[in-house]
Parts: sequence; structure tokens; C-alpha cells
Amino acid sequence: MRKKTLGRAKRIVVKVGSSILASVERGLLQEVFSCLVKEIAELKRQGYEIVLVSSGAIAAGMEKLGYKTRPQSITLKQAAAAVGQSRLMNVYESLFSRHQQMVAQILLTHDDLGNRRRFLNARNTLLTLLELGIIPVINENDTVVVDEIKFGDNDNLSALITNLVEADLLIILTDIEGLCDADPRVHPDAKCISLVEDIDSDLESMIGKGRNATSVGGMASKIQSARKAARFGIPTVIASGTRKEVLHQILKGKEIGTLILPKPDVLSSRKHWIAFNLKPKGEVIVDEGAKRAVVQNGKSLLPSGVVKVRGNFDRGDSVSCFGPRGKEFARGLVNYSASELEKIRGLRTERIEEILGYKYSDEVIHRDDLVVL
Repeated sequence: MRKKTLGRAKRIVVKVGSSILASVERGLLQEVFSCLVKEIAELKRQGYEIVLVSSGAIAAGMEKLGYKTRPQSITLKQAAAAVGQSRLMNVYESLFSRHQQMVAQILLTHDDLGNRRRFLNARNTLLTLLELGIIPVINENDTVVVDEIKFGDNDNLSALITNLVEADLLIILTDIEGLCDADPRVHPDAKCISLVEDIDSDLESMIGKGRNATSVGGMASKIQSARKAARFGIPTVIASGTRKEVLHQILKGKEIGTLILPKPDVLSSRKHWIAFNLKPKGEVIVDEGAKRAVVQNGKSLLPSGVVKVRGNFDRGDSVSCFGPRGKEFARGLVNYSASELEKIRGLRTERIEEILGYKYSDEVIHRDDLVVL
């Protein structure tokens, strides 16, 4: 299973976390960087295309500024990131140059990937770099982001990058062996899960055994990232970045870490962008019949099925769709603003023009702009 799944991968997104790149006592760990860079350079020579998503800017800044603990205020974190990002890239550039390998720095915010035009521009730039044989080193632009435009973490960013560059595989390197059935830092008897065939049902099974859904193996964000990659048809491997030649072992199909298989119902690049790159501006609550029509029959969302509207959104914005039990089941691009939808909710399509004096569309959200989660 592993060899067959991983043997097809040629374009790989590798995400490496600050937990293995740095320590409070020693700052950036040069030996870890050296091993990582050497292995990536070797893979590049073997014909693989590598996109590196690297944390570590704030840790590098802390080292340079003499901080012994992570700053708590946003401004100090951003200052540390500003100081540390150049230091981080200097380390990568210096080490990769020893292998005659060029790298390029790419700093992104959620706004960059949430805007369709900028998303496509970023894709073109990254694909051009890969064509030129250059390894992109990507990080969130911590110096300018605020909560509204944050990715949340680089795990989430790496999942979005798989769609951006149309990757074949996502590898997340962390400080534990893989996805576990409990947090190994808290539960010494925690077992590493080798294979996850269906991330949704398998996770539900783990939750059913009394595990905490938000901290399975201490890896909530990595599970969410793998789920996003899976919806784009991309397998994910979560493994320890401290293991010797971990990338080579993974690509050879060795039983390393956790392999999470992709979903069979693969989203198109555009629908993946709608589902995961856009931050919803509001919520639409629908009745059971409307939910069933969308989820089971692939229908558009009509005004007759809308029960309630929350938030202040405009036509063309992303909104979340919730069923009567309060669970989000879909996201989409809405054809009417919140104020317009408030006037026509619960009404039949033929009454839209009568109520508003105009009609943009028969649908609140057309099925081509609607993604079931």
C-alpha cells in the first residue's frame, strides 16, 4: 500500500516545524538544518520537485534578540519574526549552496491565497521556480498578519500549498513519531497509527473510544491539514523529523510515521480553494430538506430552504452552511447579500424579483460554487 501510494509522488510539499528546528536553549539547531537540507538536495538530484514550508522565523528572532521565552504580545512576535526571517533564510541559503542548489523565499498571508487572482499569481510564480530547478522556501508573513488574515499555523499553510502547486504528496515533519491514538507526551502508552484510510471515519472511531477530538495525539492542526490535502486527492505522511533520512525512508515506502490516504471524492482546485482558502463572512442556516438536497443530491441551495441568516456579507462572499442541528456541512459563494437574503429566505424562487425588484440568480448558492465538507 505504502510503496504504491508514495511511489507515484514526484512533486512534494515538505513542512518542517519549529519544534524540531529550534530549542529555547540553543536557538536554531544547525545539525538538524544540515541533515534536512542535505536530504532535500539529494532528493532534488534524484528528480523530485520539493516545496519546503518552514517555520522558525520567530525562534530565529528570539535567538538573535536574546529572548529566553517566546514573546506573548503580537507586536513582539512580529518584531522577532522580522529579525528572524532573514536569519532563517540565510541558514537555508548557506546550507543549500553547499549542494549547488538555489532557493527562493516566499512569504504569504491568508489574504494572498483567499484572493483568486493573487492565488493564481502565486501559483504561476511557484510553478516557474520549480521549472527553473529552484526550491521555494515558504513561510507565513508573520510581520504583517493579524488574526483576520492568519493561516493559523504552517500546518494549515502547507495543506493549502498542496493545492497551490498541485503536489503529489504532503509530508509533515514534527517532533513525535506520527499520529497517535493519544498525546504521547501525556499518555506513555499511546500507540502510533501506521495507516489512516479514511481520516473522517477513522478519526470518529478514535473519538468513540473516549479520546479528545481536539487533541488526538496532540496533533489537531495536523489532522485538519491532512484532511484538507485528502480532499484534493493528496496523501499525507506525518513523521518524526529527527529520524535519520526520514524523507528517503518515507519515499521508499518504509513503515515510517502515519500515512493518511486521500479521499475518493476529490475536489477540483477551484472548489478546494472555495472550501479552504476563503474565510466565511457569514452563516446560512437551512432546513433538513435543503441540506439533504445539497448533500445527497448535489443540488444548488435555493431561498426556500434558508431558515436564518447570520453575519454581514456581500454578494460573492464565502458563507458557511449549517443544518438544523447546528453543524456546518457546506461552504459556498453566495449570490445575494445578507440583507437581500434576509428578505427572500423561505420564499420560492419565482418570488425573488417580486420582493427585491430584481433577480441575480434563482439560487442562493449555485452547486458549481458550493462545496460539501
